[in-house]
Amino acid sequence: MEEKRITDRGRATRQRIIEATGEQILASGIGGTTLDTVRAATLTSKSQLFHYFPGGKAELMREVAQWEASQLMAAQQPHLNDLGTWESWTAWREALVDYYLGLGRWACPIGSLATQAAMTDPDLEGVIAQSMDSWRDALASGVIRMQAAGHVHPGADPVRIAIVILAAIQGGLVMSQPLRAAWPLEAALDSALDPLHKAATDGTDPA
Repeated sequence: MEEKRITDRGRATRQRIIEATGEQILASGIGGTTLDTVRAATLTSKSQLFHYFPGGKAELMREVAQWEASQLMAAQQPHLNDLGTWESWTAWREALVDYYLGLGRWACPIGSLATQAAMTDPDLEGVIAQSMDSWRDALASGVIRMQAAGHVHPGADPVRIAIVILAAIQGGLVMSQPLRAAWPLEAALDSALDPLHKAATDGTDPA
């Protein structure tokens, strides 16, 4: 939808719908989230929903995925763009745990969407894949900065380390969810950072 056709009030309503839908997806999954449940949660009419999202539920899901991805990336800043020291990696880890704590439930919005997207909408799957790729690339760039600074051995594979970290985050969240505790995610992140620590070259690695 063209932004110039939406008033400030309209943009606020549209954003409110996106955020409420994201909360429903975390709680009930894509299958359990319908336009009717979104309407009830946001006190909007059917005509309003289709005014802001003419493509219906499929368009709304893609907008939610893009918004959740932007929130996730923003929560990791400024650390994610400054992963050039051991201290910056520690700060990034803490910021990420704080972000998931702040959600109020142990689940990754993007990870939750990813597990369901292939069964519902190939276009949604593409949006999520792009978000995951951006996250992976940001982490890999951090490893490369560590290599350039001489903190990590040049033979380490930045992309492989980034993938291990992302997989650990999602697995840690799965374990944290039933326990409703941070420590499984923290333990998974610590384990995921082991390849980076083991590739240290300058003796400053705190591990």
